[in-house]
Amino acid sequence: MATRHIRFDWAIKRLLRNKANYVVLEGFLSELLHTQIKIQTLLERVGNQQTEEDKSNRVDILAETENSELVLIEVQNNSQLDYFHRML
Repeated sequence: MATRHIRFDWAIKRLLRNKANYVVLEGFLSELLHTQIKIQTLLERVGNQQTEEDKSNRVDILAETENSELVLIEVQNNSQLDYFHRML
C-alpha cells in the first residue's frame, strides 16, 4: 500500500483560501522565525504549471513582525533559479 503525503504548498494554498485560517500559518511562521508574525495580505498567487503533471504554486504574503517590520514571505515547494532576480 502506497503512503500518501500532503504537499506543503497544497496545504498552504487550501489554508489561505479562508482568512480565518491565517492564525494557523501565523503560528507556524512565528515558530519558524522566532518572532510573532501577523499576516497583512496576500500579494500574489501564481500557478506556474508548465505541464499537466506540474503542480507548482507560489504565494507571496506580506506580514508584520512584532517589531512592526514588514516582511515578504514567499511560499513555494520547488527550487527556482530566478529567485534572486524576482527579489529586486
